[in-house]
Amino acid sequence: MQKVISFTYFVMIARALGPEDLGKYYFAISFTAIFAIFIDLGLTNVTTRETAKDQTQAEKLVAAALALKIPLAAISLGLVAFLINLMHYPEMTRQLVYLSSICMILDSFTLTFFSIARGFHNLSFESIASVIFQLIVLSAGFVTLRLGFGARALIGGLVAASVFNFIYSAAILKNYWKVSIRPRLDRAMLRTVILFAVPFAIYGIFQRVYTYLDTVLLSVLAGDRAVGIYQVPFKVIFAIQFLPAAFSASLYPAFSSYWANNREQLAITFERAMNYLLIISLPLTIGILAIADKVVLLFKSGYGDAVLPLRVTILSLVFLFLNFAIGAILAACDRQKINTVNMGVVMAASVLLNLILIPRLGAVGASITVVATNILLFVLGLLVVPKIINIRPKKILAVFAKVGISAVIMGASAFYLKSYLNVFLVVGISGFIYFAILFLLGGFRREDLVSIIDSFRKKGAPEQIRSENETA
Repeated sequence: MQKVISFTYFVMIARALGPEDLGKYYFAISFTAIFAIFIDLGLTNVTTRETAKDQTQAEKLVAAALALKIPLAAISLGLVAFLINLMHYPEMTRQLVYLSSICMILDSFTLTFFSIARGFHNLSFESIASVIFQLIVLSAGFVTLRLGFGARALIGGLVAASVFNFIYSAAILKNYWKVSIRPRLDRAMLRTVILFAVPFAIYGIFQRVYTYLDTVLLSVLAGDRAVGIYQVPFKVIFAIQFLPAAFSASLYPAFSSYWANNREQLAITFERAMNYLLIISLPLTIGILAIADKVVLLFKSGYGDAVLPLRVTILSLVFLFLNFAIGAILAACDRQKINTVNMGVVMAASVLLNLILIPRLGAVGASITVVATNILLFVLGLLVVPKIINIRPKKILAVFAKVGISAVIMGASAFYLKSYLNVFLVVGISGFIYFAILFLLGGFRREDLVSIIDSFRKKGAPEQIRSENETA
């Protein structure tokens, strides 16, 4: 629901602002998003993992995390203000960055509070907060645009939503789980948290730079309009990420628990997760390839140049989905250092490719970089997984073949039908064709569908992806 509302909001403001002002708006958000990681520095992953292992340590973990985050927030805010002025951006852009910085700080503390909830294997409160956050943003955006205000008022809506999330998450932690949210300088716990956080911190820095630097480089090297055009494929991908992101949020504590208690179940869970992510991601990739021109029409005629970047970027979707599961198992099984090295390599490749391709190809160059680096991250991670668990690649490849055949037939149907039917009707018909063929080919069974639904619905993470008596 959060991603649907978020995407609706993006379409609304994209149509109202146009590519250039949209570029300014998302430059400010992307710029501060890079610095947000310097507040967290891997603490969220540590608090989730360690709470999942021993829930009695939750209060000490929160206290240590807050004691570290408060000074880090002040330093990060100073860095943002210094650099945006050093880069000589116009006054409006600087104001957008300052407002976005407020969200950066509040969201980081909210993330800490919800990380403890994840450690308790409970995602329901965070899910509610995510939906309400987006409803606040959507409502504020609608009113702002109706009254004729600009991008500054839009980011003001984001600030209001961040304030709500911060208060809500703190209240839930304190009142529902009775966990104090006061920072405390417990030296022993601080040392432990810092030691565990270092690999996650380095990984987080690499990942954040990898995710958002392309938008900043587009602004610097190609201008605000290129940023606005690039946001179309970026937001389409981002909207779809709710599936692997939600899945990963369930997988991470489950993997941590299985790594400590049941290695055989860990292998089964990982294999089934990869199968499910293939079943979801491959038809999305081929389907969007087939109707990319119709998707871009949602944003009005000014975004016609986004069709090719969308078709290029969507090729990364399968690898992006699978990387969520691979990253989760490496982090949960004490291989976070490998995760960090892999992300460092990918970040360096991303920066290099963007510097080469953006001046020549603009938004298309950034899209090519996204595809190349997601493939690279997938290969690097997959080389390590067999060292942790025994996987059966032939089983995964068999699922891939069945899914591929079904998705290609579905994509051909969508490409043909889009000239004759409404795009939403095409999506519905194509989805039915895909699942019907996949079911006939034996790509999934009824219990697989139940298991996928349960993985999003059940509170107990170790039970979220279950292995039935017969493991396919």
